[in-house]
Amino acid sequence: MRLNQITLPAVDLLATRDFYLKLGFILIVDSADYARLQAPEGGTTLSLSHVKTTPEGPCPKIYLELDSANALDQMVEALKSKGTSFISSPKDQSWLWREAWLYDPSGNKICLYFAGKNRLDPPWRVKP
Repeated sequence: MRLNQITLPAVDLLATRDFYLKLGFILIVDSADYARLQAPEGGTTLSLSHVKTTPEGPCPKIYLELDSANALDQMVEALKSKGTSFISSPKDQSWLWREAWLYDPSGNKICLYFAGKNRLDPPWRVKP
């Protein structure tokens, strides 16, 4: 089984679509109430579905992995230079990931991160 697509609510569909384009996603479907974008690498897609108000309840969290800690730091600086605000700058976490957090224009929480081998094989991984 492969994860194919995630759909996020988008109060401001155009601004949210443009945010993901700025991150490097490729637009493949664009309509008045729906957009679908392909991730810069791999075949995973992200859909944006227009909603009138921000949904109540837990905020979706999307994790976007970069190839290295340096690539993460460079992307954060590039986005900041284009006016993107971050909740937190890149920081090494105790779970061995380097993370930076921000919100998309519709309030969905985004983590840009680098984990390397620790993404799927942390030292505390359950052994089969």
